Amino acid sequence: MLQDKLKEYRIILASASPRRQQFFKEMGLDFEIRIKSVEEIYPPELTEIEISDYLAVLKASAFQGSLANNEILITSDTVVWYKNESLAKAENYEEAFQMLRKLSDDWHEVITSVCFTTTKKQKTVSHVTKVKFKNLSDDEIDYYITNYKPYDKAGAYGIQEWIGLIGIEEIEGSYTNVVGLPTQLVYKVLNELVS
Repeated sequence: MLQDKLKEYRIILASASPRRQQFFKEMGLDFEIRIKSVEEIYPPELTEIEISDYLAVLKASAFQGSLANNEILITSDTVVWYKNESLAKAENYEEAFQMLRKLSDDWHEVITSVCFTTTKKQKTVSHVTKVKFKNLSDDEIDYYITNYKPYDKAGAYGIQEWIGLIGIEEIEGSYTNVVGLPTQLVYKVLNELVS
């Protein structure tokens, strides 16, 4: 089991996301949270997976020179990609409303990149999930934003919240990826790193 293989290692999760932290707990992995803030700016020519890969690696770069030999640093970034545009976190009600209005009655992609960093190597992997919203009414969008305030989420929504329960018609790919972490991929890569 992975837990036994990881006994000699310390996993450092560099994420303030309660959802990612909960996934690590549910996978039975011991971890420590260390946060270093970075300005999440990427070159404008990047698209889709390039953006999330770049930002996951950028977050890891803040820890350069501070990792112990037995530590595995995990950084990640999630991008909502719709019609050649990255929908980042909404700053306010109006931005969140416009994002959900765009996503309504259409497909979009949720891309999460996860970067694994040790003192010896670095590996970045990513997963893409396609998500289809029903035609959301203005009242539904207003209710969701007012009651759930999804300003910490890419694309201004959480699939695990009310909007996901009533609004998502189809999903192709990993559900946990849409929540913010492709857990099956994380488990696989950690196994490979310590084998």
